[in-house]
Amino acid sequence: MIAVPYSLLLMQKKEYHKAFTKGQQRCRGILIIDNDADITITFKSEIEDSNNYSEVNKRIEVYISNDPVVALSEFKPNFYDLLQVDINLAHMNGFELCEKLLAIDINVKLCFMSSVEINREALTEIYPASSLGYFIRKPNTIDYLLKRLRSELD
Repeated sequence: MIAVPYSLLLMQKKEYHKAFTKGQQRCRGILIIDNDADITITFKSEIEDSNNYSEVNKRIEVYISNDPVVALSEFKPNFYDLLQVDINLAHMNGFELCEKLLAIDINVKLCFMSSVEINREALTEIYPASSLGYFIRKPNTIDYLLKRLRSELD
């Protein structure tokens, strides 16, 4: 595990709750939850750098968390458009986390990430009440990630 400076964690917490509206136009918001701080910081940077700032309603604001327990405790309903969640998390897996988050906000879209092959049929049997969303296999390119995220948000 990589040590993250305390000042960066405080900055993340402020970013996590930052409002993302401008006038009547609303940015789209995604929450990325992954144990690996390098992944969340890289994804946040790349996604936000790809924004076209002249089109506010197509901009994506990225919020990150490296701890599923913290993400759950600070989760706000009707705030995020998409959750991008790693399946292998500490304390609970990504499916368990998403079941709890969907109980708070049923309208949020889901994207699961994993470095292993996923058997969707088996997952449906284990998590029948869960909307499984779509999967992105890690590793993958930033271009592919951006294409999938934007198509899901449009």
